[in-house]
Amino acid sequence: MLIDTYGRVATDLRVSLTDRCNLRCTYCMPEEGLQWLAKPDLLTDDEIVRLIRIAVTELGVTEVRFTGGEPLLRPGLVGIVERCAALTPRPEMSLTTNGIGLERTAQALRDVGLDRVNVSLDTLRPEVFQALTRRKRHDDVLRGLQAAHTAGLTPVKVNAVLMPGLNDDEAPELLAWALENGYELRFIEQMPLDAQHGWKREGMITAGDILASLRTRFTLTPEGNEERGSAPAERWLVDGGPARVGVIASVTRPFCRACDRTRLTADGQVRTCLFAREESDLRGALRSGVPDEEIARLWRLAMWGKKAGSGLDDPSFLQPDRPMSAIGG
Repeated sequence: MLIDTYGRVATDLRVSLTDRCNLRCTYCMPEEGLQWLAKPDLLTDDEIVRLIRIAVTELGVTEVRFTGGEPLLRPGLVGIVERCAALTPRPEMSLTTNGIGLERTAQALRDVGLDRVNVSLDTLRPEVFQALTRRKRHDDVLRGLQAAHTAGLTPVKVNAVLMPGLNDDEAPELLAWALENGYELRFIEQMPLDAQHGWKREGMITAGDILASLRTRFTLTPEGNEERGSAPAERWLVDGGPARVGVIASVTRPFCRACDRTRLTADGQVRTCLFAREESDLRGALRSGVPDEEIARLWRLAMWGKKAGSGLDDPSFLQPDRPMSAIGG
């Protein structure tokens, strides 16, 4: 198993398949984009599947989330999912995506074994979407969401980040729309993971702000810690349930004590936390020809050194050098 010195056990693996993205969200990267990883630096499909197999069969991982960048840009995605679905024990598999291209791939992904998707959508207003992402692709995301729902990639979860002066008034509208369409909405506090390091705690839309806005239209009842478990989202029943809304408050209400995640970057580095400034290289070990047992040992060693928390509350906190697109969400 992947245990750390604080007794936390990692069973949830987040795998970044690429650092590339077809949007330029203001809270993630600059308008001109980034210098992408060179192809030889990326893990191959076989290397990704091998690492997931080791994680599932030798290290106790039970959930795998494919992320990016934008994972739908990975040419071998469907094959990777199909091969991982054949593992014993079979992990639960999900995908975090911006939704562009999902209309075309949702059914194929479901057919080979993907269980569900999380789709990022911060606004219902096309003009605000363009301002946030610097792209005119709002309709593509809406069609992708519908395709995922039709294909049975449920529950379809929608992730939304609220930004001051852009969409900070949309929380009730987004929740009403999600309820109408049968999606589960998650609001995520903006995190210090932007490539341009422009994040500032002052002025960010907090979990408290989001909940206050939602309560102008809905009655929210806390679900409780027993139901939450190690999930990053605090959840509330909406108007008595059964529908729920979640808030991931990584900045103002950190949940590090219950964290059960381990992360692989697209170039084969283990990260113990989104906000870690250190990584452990598995790609080099893979390509040097070591056996699975050695890969597992290196992974256990990396996770053993996981810190108690993200450090966001420490005045000396420094953003990771690598942005969200390289780390994997």
